[in-house]
Amino acid sequence: MPHSPGDTNRRTYDDPAVAAGYDAQNPDGPDHDFFRRLAEETGARRIVDLGCGTGLLTVTLAGSGRAVVGIDPAEAMLAVARARPGADAVRWLRGTAELIEPASADLAIMSGNVAMHLIGDDWHRALRRIAAGLAPGGRLAFETRNPALRAWEGWNAEPTETTTTAARLIESEVTSAPDRQGVVVHRWRQEDLDTGAVHEGEEHLQFRSAAQVRADLEVAGLTVERISGGWQRQEFDESRDALMVVEAVRV
Repeated sequence: MPHSPGDTNRRTYDDPAVAAGYDAQNPDGPDHDFFRRLAEETGARRIVDLGCGTGLLTVTLAGSGRAVVGIDPAEAMLAVARARPGADAVRWLRGTAELIEPASADLAIMSGNVAMHLIGDDWHRALRRIAAGLAPGGRLAFETRNPALRAWEGWNAEPTETTTTAARLIESEVTSAPDRQGVVVHRWRQEDLDTGAVHEGEEHLQFRSAAQVRADLEVAGLTVERISGGWQRQEFDESRDALMVVEAVRV
């Protein structure tokens, strides 16, 4: 039986070598700064990081009396997260949005394209569960990609040598054009030049327009407050901005 897109995404990241490589190639940056500022601005005391990955952002949200939960479906990613300094301040759970308890959060976040990894019904179920998990006035924030800018066309590369903090690699990638639902399939290959180990992965990502994002959140019980074209909350221009940063509230 073929795997669902969600299962394929989980299996790709449930490899210890892939998790370690992901952690090395995704450092702290302006995206994390945005989510930390939002937590401060909203005064959130209870935060859920859905699709927390290796927990780099998650641990920085903990402390100062906050209760932080990190949820991810890939045990290999969580193993890296649990070994991170400050990890003891976070409650780590393996699973999906179904683990979010009702009215248990003031702020829910999805960073690192997590929203795009939620395909079809998984996306709608996650939004409903997030809405139920937020207290009245609670907020959801995430980023996604604007399909009008066709970012998938840049996710193709011939074998190229790169160096990370963890290894010297030969990397290549190829990405399909989107199907009718806006889903692309991104396949990649990495060869470690020091060990000869080869890792291959496949992930499915769904592109959604700003209008579709608004409509989907509304159906789930969330009202979009703002869609920005970047991490500094600049006004979103569909003809210019590849990034969409979404902020919504449960009313």
